[in-house]
Amino acid sequence: MSEPLLRVSGLACEFRTDTGLVRAVDDVSFELERGQILGVVGESGCGKSATALAILGLLPRPAGRISRGSIRLEGRELVGLSERELVQLRGARVAMVFQDPMSSLNPYLKVGEQIAEVAMLHLGVSGAQARRRAVELLERVRIPDAARRATEYPHELSGGMRQRAMIAMALSCEPALVIADEPTTALDVTVQAQILELLLELRSERRLSLLLISHDLGVIASSADEVLVMYAGRVVEQAPTSALLREPHHPYTRALLRSIPRADRRRREPLAALAGLPPRLDGSPVRACTFAPRCRHVTPRCLDAEPPLTSVQAGRRRRCVMDPTELA
Repeated sequence: MSEPLLRVSGLACEFRTDTGLVRAVDDVSFELERGQILGVVGESGCGKSATALAILGLLPRPAGRISRGSIRLEGRELVGLSERELVQLRGARVAMVFQDPMSSLNPYLKVGEQIAEVAMLHLGVSGAQARRRAVELLERVRIPDAARRATEYPHELSGGMRQRAMIAMALSCEPALVIADEPTTALDVTVQAQILELLLELRSERRLSLLLISHDLGVIASSADEVLVMYAGRVVEQAPTSALLREPHHPYTRALLRSIPRADRRRREPLAALAGLPPRLDGSPVRACTFAPRCRHVTPRCLDAEPPLTSVQAGRRRRCVMDPTELA
């Protein structure tokens, strides 16, 4: 078996705050193959974005840190790299498309200049070559009149165009891995579909690997090959997308699926709501299932100890003591 493009093992991330220690990511492990799209889903605060920032070495310092675990990209260990080494890696081998392009793009620089800057830094090309490449990339992500748009500032572009410009910037050095953190948030439905279609096309053309982060299972269902479900900083289920949608094995995944509007739902039938709140991530030892206080299937077994993340069949893992047949 060849080495996966990305292997995350036992990752834990902590943040020191005024109210104490917060463990945002706890014992997260997964692999991402070349050309694969892995969707990461869960409600706000479950550790999705913190995992992505840890991979890029962008956890805010000194408050945030990786407390344990391993992150290997193309066989190279990333945990422990110097800032200089990480700067050389970002953009060249791994790039990120952030949730809000307006706050991620520099408002004082023209869009083309920002894309060209990445190419000059990592590819060593001249300014003229980098500017031509910027226009070509803007054309590739379907921005009309790309040469003119390259000379405009971020505020002069629509939200959809800014997100496309972020994707162009991420692709400027042809990285092996692109992390897309909520890439369709705040975009209207039509533009969302266009952005997702573009990402799928680029995956096919360039054999990109994509780590697609979203709180929207609909976005994940239409794009990802596999899904990683996170809750309270931990992985609670992983499965091929079609299998997870057809037969979820964890009560939390089932609750997420019940909350999605469906065309076949009766007109006055309310959406299912998940009662309660996620637990405080204060770094204290986990002595029971973290989902137990909100679970409709909770049993005394759930309160005895934290269930391990176990493989139940090829390509499927879950963190639950219940058999899926008991979760009707």
